[in-house]
Amino acid sequence: MRERFVRSVFFVTAFFAVIVVAFILLFLFRDGYSIFETVGVFNFLFGTIWAPAASVPSYGIAALILGTILVTLGAMVFAVPLSLGCAIYISELASPRVKNLLKPATELLAGIPSVVYGFFGMIVLSTFIRVTFNIPSGQTWLAGSILLGIMALPTIISVSEDAISSVPQEFREGSLATGATRWQTISRVIVPAALSGIAAAIILGIGRAIGETMAVIMVTGNAAIIPSPIWNVLSPIRTLTGTLGIEMGDVAVGSEHYHALFGVAVVLLLITLIINLSAVAILSHLRDGRTAGRAKQSWLPLPVLAPVKEKILPHLRLIIFALIALLFLAIGLWQVTLLMVLAVVTWHYLRDRISRRHTEIVAFSLVAAATVAVLAILAIILGYIIINGLPAISWNFLTQGPTDLGRGGGIFPAIVGTLYLVTGAILIALPLGVGAAVYLVEYTKEGRITKLIRTGVDLLNGTPSIVFGLFGFAFLVLFFDVGVSLLAGMITLALMVLPTVIRTTEEALKNIPQSLREGSLALGATKWQTIRNVVIPPAVPGIVTGAILSIGRAAGETAPIMFTAVVFSTRFLPTSLFQPVMALPYHLFILSTNVPGSSTNKYGTALVLLMLVVAFYAVAILIRNHYAKKARG
Repeated sequence: MRERFVRSVFFVTAFFAVIVVAFILLFLFRDGYSIFETVGVFNFLFGTIWAPAASVPSYGIAALILGTILVTLGAMVFAVPLSLGCAIYISELASPRVKNLLKPATELLAGIPSVVYGFFGMIVLSTFIRVTFNIPSGQTWLAGSILLGIMALPTIISVSEDAISSVPQEFREGSLATGATRWQTISRVIVPAALSGIAAAIILGIGRAIGETMAVIMVTGNAAIIPSPIWNVLSPIRTLTGTLGIEMGDVAVGSEHYHALFGVAVVLLLITLIINLSAVAILSHLRDGRTAGRAKQSWLPLPVLAPVKEKILPHLRLIIFALIALLFLAIGLWQVTLLMVLAVVTWHYLRDRISRRHTEIVAFSLVAAATVAVLAILAIILGYIIINGLPAISWNFLTQGPTDLGRGGGIFPAIVGTLYLVTGAILIALPLGVGAAVYLVEYTKEGRITKLIRTGVDLLNGTPSIVFGLFGFAFLVLFFDVGVSLLAGMITLALMVLPTVIRTTEEALKNIPQSLREGSLALGATKWQTIRNVVIPPAVPGIVTGAILSIGRAAGETAPIMFTAVVFSTRFLPTSLFQPVMALPYHLFILSTNVPGSSTNKYGTALVLLMLVVAFYAVAILIRNHYAKKARG
């Protein structure tokens, strides 16, 4: 009876992710469907005017959808070449010591909070664009694309590097044995064999860019217009996520505008679900292909995409080049476009006239340059925040409450509020995540239920943070009448970090040798006794790593707590779970966008938030590397 009860508990925790996804869809549709009835699905999706505050309100989101697509397309044009170059260098060219430095560096890039990216983009990137192109404001489509491209780098690099590293060693050895150079082997054998994983990486990068909220609010100008002409990257735009972040806090609950915003959230969620399901399908097929036999790996996992392989792949480099050239031409840098065309023409002329060795040197130089560019981006962002934030750091700044709308005083309530939120979130997410992972690894084999649970986890992982915020607002704040409170913020953040806990715990459990389980069961231990006393103890470092990564992510999030947990300024700490709190990400967002004259304190807030989150990620990386080295030794 005890074994059955334990198994049932673990099944419930595993199925919880599916339940959450279902509830998110249910509550978004519940509050959003009336706008589709009132306005009409076609008018809502294809209307070009979004003016909910006009004397005659208009709810057309075509400009918002197009803005989301354009800023994401620009981000991929920026991110994909750098990401693939860096992934190739880490996987194929870097020494083990260099690889051990580069991988944590890209992971730290992933750990920088989105509001810090937005702060950097608003102060540095937007100013650079305004001065360079002599325009009234640098908050443009171009600024949003560059910033989202930087934020997508870690996702694309990590997944692409895993895909390239997983190509069987025999492919490399066979190519080199036929006389091919290392670059020919990489470009003509390894990368084509890994293109399934690379395609999934790009799709996940697109999902990351589409789901971002705070950064795009801070750098894109937020004008709900269609750029004129359509390729004008110096035009301000507005995205779906930006609209939700800007307007949800000021709308009357139950109004037509309120339902329209939930309609926007439904469209956003459906887009991200389609993108993430595509990535899951590709990666799942890739894993199945490896299980069936590695020799038959193909970069196109789905038969329906076969025409893409035949018609697009031969021209893929030309397509990417044309997109980049058009981007520079659109922003008026025709000289750069001309230089690119001349470089390509020269390359095609010299390609068959220079030696393979020189070709390899040029290719490796470009790959190394991409890696250096990624590291330079990390160094510039960290350096700028640290240099400008250090003068603000003092004992009073860290231990006092804010005064004069945050221009004076300190950020102590925001620090404590952030720690309260992440502590509560991890206390909720850790037992659920560990239980789900134990069920998936120890109690079930691959089947329909397992695939459904894994799909639920993947979809939950790909859900935009602003959607979690809206769900928390509709479900916890309004439906359960919890109010804007610490408890609502904790639960919302817990749902957001739950997939991270599940994935890291699952990997930790899979690394435990099967022989330990078999030995325990052979001695007469039950399944639960084996899991509790034999499997979980050696997996604790991996579980702790997942918990720390989750804490780091939760500490840096703004969108999920905007409508559920936080206030901008309070001099007192909460005395109840049902009171709102200050939090560092939201405090930085308001200081940056709404409080003039707060330069010193906003830099100090950004530095404290950055160091807090980076410290969590650094500890997780150190723990992982320590136990990986111990396992090898």
